[in-house]
Amino acid sequence: MRTTVRAGAVAFAAFAVGFYLWHGFTYRTASPWEPGFVAWLNGFLALPIIALTTVVMVFAFTGEGVLSALTGRNSAEFRNGLLGLGTVKSARETGLSVNDQPQLRIEFSVEGAHGEMFDSTAKMIVPLAELALLRPGVVLPVRYVPGRTDKVEVDRSGDSASAQRAMNESLIRKGVTTRTKLDIAGRGVAAQAVVQSLSVPGEIRNGYAKIDLGLAITRPDGSTFSTHVEKFLPPAGVSNVQVGRIVQVHYLPENEQEVVIAIPLNA
Repeated sequence: MRTTVRAGAVAFAAFAVGFYLWHGFTYRTASPWEPGFVAWLNGFLALPIIALTTVVMVFAFTGEGVLSALTGRNSAEFRNGLLGLGTVKSARETGLSVNDQPQLRIEFSVEGAHGEMFDSTAKMIVPLAELALLRPGVVLPVRYVPGRTDKVEVDRSGDSASAQRAMNESLIRKGVTTRTKLDIAGRGVAAQAVVQSLSVPGEIRNGYAKIDLGLAITRPDGSTFSTHVEKFLPPAGVSNVQVGRIVQVHYLPENEQEVVIAIPLNA
């Protein structure tokens, strides 16, 4: 759609300029005393002015990330693209802004839908209040087109279920979780737990550190039980499971020793 709109604007500009030039060169004065500049300084001069202004506005508002910001949707090129996980490497302003909200060029390290890794970039308009959230290490769902992975778009579909499935598959490939644990997280009883002990054995798996937690879990009826849980976390996530912290967990009533901790991805 963006290409069609831009092509239409350029075609209109070419027509307007061409028509203005044609009129100027072919105009015949009605009187020998009529000045020659009348052929050029008349109402037709508005055509190329309007056309060129339109071209500038169309190209500005259909730029990368701008149209998505205005519509709240991904562009047609990426809307049906594959869903991957982009880890922010860096972000900087491009100099363009819309309604005082800056456009950022974001460098991503992307893990594709099938586990392939590639570097890519995205441009998007970011509200001022959210600028601090785009720090290195933050993971975002992104859309990409196979074979053209130099550019991606941050997913705007709002499909959190698909994003969660993509994250789950990534964690399984990395060996930091299993389908059994994901099943417990999906259908287990939700509860709160207090971290009573924390140890770090030293095992690292794909950048995730193994931790051993002692938990005191409160059942929905108010009774409690204790258990130990092993989990792999990114280094930044260890602060969320310090002794004394309250964490969300899921467990199966028939096997309370199998407990899964729910920690936000970008906590």
